[in-house]
Amino acid sequence: MARHVLSSTTLKRLEQPAPFWIDGKPVRSGRTVSLCNPATGQSFAECHVSTGHDVDQAVAAARAAFVNPDWAGMNAAVRARILWRLAELIDAHAIELAELETLCMGKPIAAAMRMEVPFFAETFRYFAGWCTKISGMSAPLSFPAGDLHGLTLQEPVGVVGMILPWNGPLVIAGWKIAPALATGCTCVIKPAETTPLSLLRFAELAAQAGVPDGVINIVTGSGSEVGSAISRHPGVDKLAFTGSTGTGRALLQDAAASNLKKLSLELGGKSPVLVFDDADLDAAVDGAVDAIFGNSGQVCVAGSRLYLHKSIRDDFVARLTEKANALRIGDPMDEKTQLGPIASQAHLDAIHRRVEEGVAGGAVLLCGGRQADSPGSYYPPTILDVADQSNVLVQDEIFGPVLCVATFESEEEAIALANGTRYGLAASVWTSQIDRAFRVSRAVQCGVFWVNTHNIPDLGTPIGGYGQSGWGRELGHLGLSEYLQSKSVMFKISPAPMSAGRLQ
Repeated sequence: MARHVLSSTTLKRLEQPAPFWIDGKPVRSGRTVSLCNPATGQSFAECHVSTGHDVDQAVAAARAAFVNPDWAGMNAAVRARILWRLAELIDAHAIELAELETLCMGKPIAAAMRMEVPFFAETFRYFAGWCTKISGMSAPLSFPAGDLHGLTLQEPVGVVGMILPWNGPLVIAGWKIAPALATGCTCVIKPAETTPLSLLRFAELAAQAGVPDGVINIVTGSGSEVGSAISRHPGVDKLAFTGSTGTGRALLQDAAASNLKKLSLELGGKSPVLVFDDADLDAAVDGAVDAIFGNSGQVCVAGSRLYLHKSIRDDFVARLTEKANALRIGDPMDEKTQLGPIASQAHLDAIHRRVEEGVAGGAVLLCGGRQADSPGSYYPPTILDVADQSNVLVQDEIFGPVLCVATFESEEEAIALANGTRYGLAASVWTSQIDRAFRVSRAVQCGVFWVNTHNIPDLGTPIGGYGQSGWGRELGHLGLSEYLQSKSVMFKISPAPMSAGRLQ
């Protein structure tokens, strides 16, 4: 067994409770909480916990940094070099960051090292390129009211509060932090209370890269106390959130009750995977396995609803269950592990309750569905035949390795099934007919659509949802624009003065 051995740097870091980060300095509150390794169920580290007062301090630091010429007046090319340097530092400390990610949330170390951390670094390189390309427009005005000329300025929105999930602590943080820095915003960031360590280490790297004090502030603690303090704070100009639709609604209320702060919300998903009878079945089976069981199903765009053409159903399900049962489940520090633990025992219990509720409602269990009788919060790949589309397993986001399977007979039926929930985050179609791929991509209501693949994001392509899957977009130019606001400037151009010697 090729088990990864923790680096001496990480072991040293875990000896003392981790401080949070305000105005370029580590802060120790005197109140700490234990962090639990989901692979063992045991405490492995402690973290200092913030309060509402700490949020006030962080917002004040972010506001001061936002107007400080060291940041507000920084040349765009200099800002770009800082973001690039930060990406290089992330790469240089990739092993340490991956270890902290795996310890906190159970992501297999191989995935953390080869995908999570490199993609996090690349996000800063991508947005570094945008720093020197943020521009408005210039045009003569259209209304005949004298000689006027107008232009628009693109300006940073201000202090951004970021409330982050536990399923991708670094990657999802990068999607928010990198464009915020590229536009000149400042940040008050709350990682999930169970997965703060990798982001706290990142704050140190940001300072080392040359990010001025107060630009990045990280406060730790619960959503009910620290998250609410951020969302309700009148000094926060924008809120960027990834998480459940229910929490998104609560944040909307907080924004309305405070200062009508701007919001971008990446919320729940229940993404369909549509497989037609002309698809490459080998590729589609592998794709369906990756779509739902990657990161133990704890992925916003997880392909949790599989719709198969009736003619291929039996063959496909047989191959699918065989591959699901063959996935290597176990210690996330084992480099051969494919499926690590669920991020917490509480979440595992919630997953299992939903599976039991779905079975009671008529779903037929094809594999999995039983909690592991071993230490750690492990749950096996679980596949259910669910004909009734009103079943809770179809309609609600389970956020775990749980896949619902149903069949269709026509393209129209497949589209109707895909659009049969309140969510619209992502979807994929598997077919060899390009015309069908185009038709289905147009008809399925979602923000991200893949053809013959699933869950492959790209930094230049925006991600976001339709319906109750959220507001706004992340990544690409649209993701950058979430951190900008437009100002229109109009000039009245007076006639040139007559020269002194000109005849009247």
